[in-house]
Amino acid sequence: MARVIHQKTAILLFANSGKEELKHKPVENGAGLFDELTKYTLGEVEKTGLPFFHLTEKHQKGDSFGERFAHAIQAIFDKGYDSIITLGNDTPHLHFSHIQEAHAQLKSKKLVLGPSVDGGFYLMGIHRSQFHAVSFANLPWQTSKLFKAIIDWADIGEEELTRLQPLIDLDQLHDVRNLLSRFRTFPKAVLRLLVQIIYRRVQKYGFVPTSIDSHFLHIPFNKGSPALFAVGIR
Repeated sequence: MARVIHQKTAILLFANSGKEELKHKPVENGAGLFDELTKYTLGEVEKTGLPFFHLTEKHQKGDSFGERFAHAIQAIFDKGYDSIITLGNDTPHLHFSHIQEAHAQLKSKKLVLGPSVDGGFYLMGIHRSQFHAVSFANLPWQTSKLFKAIIDWADIGEEELTRLQPLIDLDQLHDVRNLLSRFRTFPKAVLRLLVQIIYRRVQKYGFVPTSIDSHFLHIPFNKGSPALFAVGIR
């Protein structure tokens, strides 16, 4: 018996394991962090009540990031859904309300993009009529040109595009500074791991990396003084 699709929109979490993420994102000791971010993101996804699929490196097909991402999206469309909301696992300020807003806008067949500050996006909502796998795979993925390129690729006007709140994603160590500046707005488990990464680096090298200002973080990096207490994490 064929599966009956009651929801027209599905969520795709396109996120690798923490171990795999470290091959592409130079965040020292970050495997646990990315796994915790995946757990957090799945929690926000579940709050929406929408059907969702989590595709890790074990389920992806293709030689390049673009090919793997395009194949994953097409695989969800092939299940019978009309629209897909795609997410990664590297945006700790993502809230289920962002996903709900995307879902609402997709009912009008709008392209929905949540821009990240590095020129990419942390969320994309797309209707099957807008998706063309081959050209999608050839976009300038993992570059600062991506956000503009995907709008050009979709060939739409501003009235057909919904832009969500810009958020910071985590690709490398210097992103930690920007994330920690807003530490009160995301889960303690994620914050704990972010601070531990910096604390271990200070213990290892004896100084704070130039991209991280200890005064800015307000963290007492003395031996035996866990940085977690400085930001109220117990």
